Amino acid sequence: MKIAYLDCMSGISGDMTLGALVDAGVDLAQIQAGIDSLGLPSCKLVAEEVKRKGFRATKVSVEHEPEHAHRHLHHITDMIDGSILTDSQKDLAKRIFTSLGESEAHVHGTTIRKVHFHEVGAVDSIADIVGSAIGWDLLGVDRIECSPIPTGHGFIEIAHGRVSIPAPATAELLKGIPLAASNVDKELTTPTGAAIVSTIVDQFGNLPEMQIETIGYGSGDMDFQSQANVLRLLIGEADENIVSDQIWVLETNLDDTTGEVLGHCTEKLGKAGALDVYTTAIQMKKNRPGVTLHVLCYAADIAKLERIIFRETSTLGIRRWAASRHVMQRSATSVQTQWGEIQGKLATLGDGLVKFSPEYESCREISDANDIPLQDVYTAAHDAYRAEGNSSDD
Repeated sequence: MKIAYLDCMSGISGDMTLGALVDAGVDLAQIQAGIDSLGLPSCKLVAEEVKRKGFRATKVSVEHEPEHAHRHLHHITDMIDGSILTDSQKDLAKRIFTSLGESEAHVHGTTIRKVHFHEVGAVDSIADIVGSAIGWDLLGVDRIECSPIPTGHGFIEIAHGRVSIPAPATAELLKGIPLAASNVDKELTTPTGAAIVSTIVDQFGNLPEMQIETIGYGSGDMDFQSQANVLRLLIGEADENIVSDQIWVLETNLDDTTGEVLGHCTEKLGKAGALDVYTTAIQMKKNRPGVTLHVLCYAADIAKLERIIFRETSTLGIRRWAASRHVMQRSATSVQTQWGEIQGKLATLGDGLVKFSPEYESCREISDANDIPLQDVYTAAHDAYRAEGNSSDD
């Protein structure tokens, strides 16, 4: 499996993304050909090597004739539809622009069709987004992962006046995405960069397990005193059957919550999207027996799961931290038994090991309908899987 990892130490923008893609080996001439077909006024991409805090990187600039046009979303999508871009490149470019349009519509209280693009409707922003869409398609990776995103802090001037960082549209686009702290008093992540990562990234977290083959560096405009203003793109190979992702662990100790209340809480947490919920027995202060409530979840679910814990238990605080995990690739399957079909999952490891696991609910339904022990149904499901010529299961 070919993986790309975006290391956004200094945030992300459209030109930084283009620079990283070109520096990693994507053909600038092919990107330029796609840009030429949009009908933009004399738009040329120029790549040069620059230094940022002593590190080399590629800076891609957009040179074009002056213009004062402000476009709506349909103007831009019409340009993309009329270009020579492939269907996949058109789809990605339009999805990025649609994400931008939806964020702008929300912060301005209007509809996506009425959104009047200002900065992101200019030639250079269109070239950055469409060029990035072409570049990612040419790169041809199977999966894209990304670090937490720093936005910077302070204030910037936009078409609607002075706003704090992150800009309103940027903040809207980054909802549900883990952010990283930064002391840089500048805008590190632009609406264009936020739209790109929110559209293309499969997973946010730490660097995944991979064998690095290529590294590209894309430069931003400014050269900071504190750090290199670059976006690093790492490309490599990973085991197809082992997936790395980042989850969060939420924990709290309880010594005055009844078993009934705790059971109710764990049920609500499961229904709200927790990956796993469990408790362990502990000894607390004053020799009181208690339990630790453990919840595993994705970053996007932290807030709602913490609300449930605070509301349903007596806790006054919740610990949390990020954890990396490896999971085997899984796919749905089914087997036929004497009582009917039973659903299950197949998990595959790279050395040919395959594990078959019957689904509990499917087995329970068979057990209840036929008044037979649940364990007998599990045994029958495993026997049926092996009878189909499969040799490995759990």
